[in-house]
Amino acid sequence: MSMDGRTCVITGSARGIGRGIAEHLGAEGANVVINFRSSDEAAESTIEAIESAGGEAIAVQGDVTERENVVEMRERCHEAFGPADVLVNNAGITADTQFVEMTREEWDRVINVNLGGTFNCTQEFYDDIWNAEEGRLINISSVVGKQGNFGQANYAAAKSGLFGFTRTIALELAQGGSTANCVAPGFTRTDMLESVPEHVLERIIAGIPLERLAEVEDIASVVRFLASEESSYVTGEVIDVNGGMDL
Repeated sequence: MSMDGRTCVITGSARGIGRGIAEHLGAEGANVVINFRSSDEAAESTIEAIESAGGEAIAVQGDVTERENVVEMRERCHEAFGPADVLVNNAGITADTQFVEMTREEWDRVINVNLGGTFNCTQEFYDDIWNAEEGRLINISSVVGKQGNFGQANYAAAKSGLFGFTRTIALELAQGGSTANCVAPGFTRTDMLESVPEHVLERIIAGIPLERLAEVEDIASVVRFLASEESSYVTGEVIDVNGGMDL
């Protein structure tokens, strides 16, 4: 699934799932735009990893909730590599607490990043994806968007919202021959899970038929397929990568 010459923009890609996606696409020959909000060293480390694998990459700092930051990211992308062929909306945050204790600020912050940031980036890169020969929009959701999760009403609402957003944009992009899909990872071994107590992780794993957490590579390999020309007849789909949690 060669990505030679294709330009891929991945938000929130200095670490975690986003970094794994960036490295996978870069290793296939893509030109990668790494977006990050505050992790300068992690972004540089990601660039080094991509370049050592033979790819090309630049890093653009910016908050996806700030429209002017997204405009700058698009301009930097165009200057370095030309229009984007692939946009992966991965940037996301959590602010967990039981709903009865959740503040409006905690609700708004999670919705604004996870859903509002996707709106901003998709709108700014929409013409690129529409006009690309094999344009690809890929939104990273979560199993939590399907099943809910205690203490994550804000996160679940945002991630669930990506399902309807993806399917609608898929219908609109189809007129130009481009696709839009959504990937819904299960619990994945990243920094986000480092603070989860071991006994809680054991309970989570006990509920996964494949009896393990996802690795970043499990998610990135699916995104790599969706970003490639081989996925040209797949659009409007929500693809679960969760070890069978919903079986």
